[in-house]
Amino acid sequence: MANIAIPTFSPATERQHVGWVDALRVLACFLVVLAHCCDGMVAQFDTDPAAFYSGVMIGSLVRPCVPLFVMMTGVLLLPISSQYTLRGFYRKRIGRLLWPLVFWSLVLPVIGYLYIAHVNPATANPSLDLASYTREGTIGRMLTFVFNFNYDTTPLWYLYMLIGLYLVMPILNAWLVQASKQDIQTVLGVWIFSMCLPLIKIAAPILGYQGNYGNWGLLGECDWNIYGTFYYMSGFVGYLILAYYLVHYPLQWSGKRLAAIGLPMFIVGYLITSIGFIITQQYYPGNYAYLEIMWYFCGINVFLMTFPLYVVMQRLKIGHIGWLSRLAGLTFGIYLCHFVVIYGAYDLFDIPQMPYMVRILATCVVVFVISSIVVWVMQQCRWSSRLVK
Repeated sequence: MANIAIPTFSPATERQHVGWVDALRVLACFLVVLAHCCDGMVAQFDTDPAAFYSGVMIGSLVRPCVPLFVMMTGVLLLPISSQYTLRGFYRKRIGRLLWPLVFWSLVLPVIGYLYIAHVNPATANPSLDLASYTREGTIGRMLTFVFNFNYDTTPLWYLYMLIGLYLVMPILNAWLVQASKQDIQTVLGVWIFSMCLPLIKIAAPILGYQGNYGNWGLLGECDWNIYGTFYYMSGFVGYLILAYYLVHYPLQWSGKRLAAIGLPMFIVGYLITSIGFIITQQYYPGNYAYLEIMWYFCGINVFLMTFPLYVVMQRLKIGHIGWLSRLAGLTFGIYLCHFVVIYGAYDLFDIPQMPYMVRILATCVVVFVISSIVVWVMQQCRWSSRLVK
């Protein structure tokens, strides 16, 4: 079979309306919403096994959501245009995030408080700490966003992380534009190995590792040092490099080869993620820190799912589609506001006769649609459009 041509584009062209990129944005956003619609089910791991397993099965399937968002950032912004100075790039990219970060950090806790305290105090979502939904608790969550996100603003963790990526991108860009294909492959190889560390962390105690002064970090990590051996070669920055690599050196695989390699990769990654999550819950009951290890976005198992999914999306021969482009333009705002909409949608489908997986999917569709409408309305007003674009 002849090799399949990969639809691509010149870095100098306008990239936000490339068909497959629009499709990637919509897919990643929908998967994020679906992931958060699973949280209420997964939180019932010690009370309702059926809900827990349903949440794990779907929640594990959608873990590529955030890596796809990061790779999309790499596709759209790398290489950085020479028209930008370092300060100019920071001002444009980071400045674009600050107003939405401040606005939603203040608004989401208020909406959460109004719903929990005044609309449905008996919300079905077991992951909520209902006792904290007081005026004082709400004001506290509003004011402390300067330190970190909180439960009501959970999705905003991505903005803090994205600002960090923007800070390092000009430095990364300077290397990428002069690096050879082999150089990039070498760095990606080290990064891929670093993604095995979460699994090694789980296995190490079984092999006799007893930690270091009570700290279970690896390879130099301890209470006074979080910067282990692979700290600087790990994390989301690898997805940026991978996106750059796949745009400039697209895989010339036939459809059969892609299916033969990509499908087993995805299945293996999913099985490790879902089964590993369940096993971890059994061995470390109630330990949220360890429970999340199998869902790390920068874990090797999630990478095995993300890589083939991205490659498939990159191969889509999609031209500019008006409705798809408009929907893609809503995704940033949907990401920012959807989490609070889940409160009401979760309770709406708290129907005992409805299978848990159906509840999750129905909740996701309703949340996605309502969030899309909210964002579209906000985009019609000049002052509010900057909070969702």
